[in-house]
Amino acid sequence: MTRLSLENAETRLTEIFATAGASPANAASVAWALVMAEADGLKGHGLSRVPTYLAMLKSGKVDGQVVPKASRPKPGVLAIDAGHGFAYPAIDLAIAEIPDLAREQGIVAAPIRRSNHCGAAGLHVERLAEQGLVAMLFANTPGAIAPWGGSKPVFGTNPIAFAAPLAGREPVVIDMALSKVARGPIVAAKQKGLAIPEGWALDVHGKPTTDAEAALAGTMVPLGDAKGATLAMMVEILAAALVGAHFGFQASSFLDAAGGPPDTGQLILAIDPHAMGGHWFDERMRALVHAIEAQEGTRLPGVRRLTLRAKARAEGIEMPEELLSS
Repeated sequence: MTRLSLENAETRLTEIFATAGASPANAASVAWALVMAEADGLKGHGLSRVPTYLAMLKSGKVDGQVVPKASRPKPGVLAIDAGHGFAYPAIDLAIAEIPDLAREQGIVAAPIRRSNHCGAAGLHVERLAEQGLVAMLFANTPGAIAPWGGSKPVFGTNPIAFAAPLAGREPVVIDMALSKVARGPIVAAKQKGLAIPEGWALDVHGKPTTDAEAALAGTMVPLGDAKGATLAMMVEILAAALVGAHFGFQASSFLDAAGGPPDTGQLILAIDPHAMGGHWFDERMRALVHAIEAQEGTRLPGVRRLTLRAKARAEGIEMPEELLSS
């Protein structure tokens, strides 16, 4: 492993993806997202994704040259076609256009179709909160969770991310998959040959397993049991049915180059808080944060992530030698 600054790590990854067939702009977009996820300690969405992303690029499962397109079917809707490319350039396009539209309309919905793995979803809504917006992102993913009481995957792990601005401080960011744990740590465990804790996943027979490979072949335990499975269905409706994307049970895997494009979807909602009829938002947020932080042992969501990011900015991140020499 070699330690690189975040800037140098981004540059190296951009070179790797461009050499593998991505356009310079798409390569840079993917590199930023992977490096930031790694810096935030979200390793399942960081450098561990490089081999599978490159395999999908090489096989044509993802189009590295496509330019995402935006349209305005309604005043408050910014529809994005990712064109079976990486999700990140499509999300970048949405984030570039949403702030002005949200300030004009008050609220904007940005459906993203023909998409792919969107990584650490909190990074995307955080960028909107940094511009003063309250934002949510819903993403559906390939089948991993069975309906409650079932044994075959229908829903994805289907992350939900939320961010809100906080005057004078970094935004509040909430990012969670609807499985008991995200699939990324299981992917990372498989790559390292490590066991996973019991209670994370079930094998193909519906039995608890600590084997990462068996877990990936089986189903994930939903967060909150039946409630989590119900929320996963909600995300399928928001990010696939509304958007025109594949449902989780129809999508090919994010984890290999087999099959055609996964054709999953994302839905971003952004709200200008000052369009709600008043300018009390900042004061209300301060009151809420104070009520949380006044209690010993509590912290705001995302504080650990920000601490790790600051450390990574100061010390860099470790990059495998095989990436540096590829």
